[in-house]
Amino acid sequence: MLIRDWMAEEIITVDENTSVMVATRMMKENNVRRLPVVSHGQLIGIVTDRDLKEASPSKTNSMDIHELYYLLSEMRLKEIMSNNPVSLDADETLEMAAMVMLENKISGLPITDASGQLVGLISESDILRGFIYATGLTANANMFILDVPDQVGATSKIIDIFRKHDARLMSVLTAYADAPEGMKRVSVRITCPKENEKIIYDEVSTASTIVFHSKDNFDSIPKTQNQDLLP
Repeated sequence: MLIRDWMAEEIITVDENTSVMVATRMMKENNVRRLPVVSHGQLIGIVTDRDLKEASPSKTNSMDIHELYYLLSEMRLKEIMSNNPVSLDADETLEMAAMVMLENKISGLPITDASGQLVGLISESDILRGFIYATGLTANANMFILDVPDQVGATSKIIDIFRKHDARLMSVLTAYADAPEGMKRVSVRITCPKENEKIIYDEVSTASTIVFHSKDNFDSIPKTQNQDLLP
């Protein structure tokens, strides 16, 4: 999956001479956690909500409210922004974006084209949406996590079982890190006629080790009203 298909393209940007006060208000009004700093369309920096908080005097500061407002109105983003921020090309993959964020301990990336023009932003929530899409998460779908021999054709045999019983493959993901030695772990999500579910389960259990099986159910998703919204 490519970044260009999941990034936000409607971007709020700021100039390096924007005041900290204005930038803070823009973030709150638009419910965003980062603002790219551009000059003539070129990305030159980025400022986050953390940067703004760290730049603001603490509540224990002895300044009165008028002094505080004056300081924040005079302080410019060029004084606190991160220069030359890490960015990626829109034709890079979501997987690469996730790795770059993880390695740099950041929650979002500006996306540029070959000329350095800002074309989008990718955030943790965008990557989570992409991951959910890739796994084929669907109401009432059957999810199987299987250990199969690490041999050519082993996964195909499992897939043949699903197809034989009119199952629709929503996703097939393979990994080795969690599997026992000599095995590979295959995660498969399918939809199928209800009357075929037990037949499929029984045949798959004879051809592999079922590590986990469940049906996707969105009715019991935990929700909270107090947690901060993802950007």
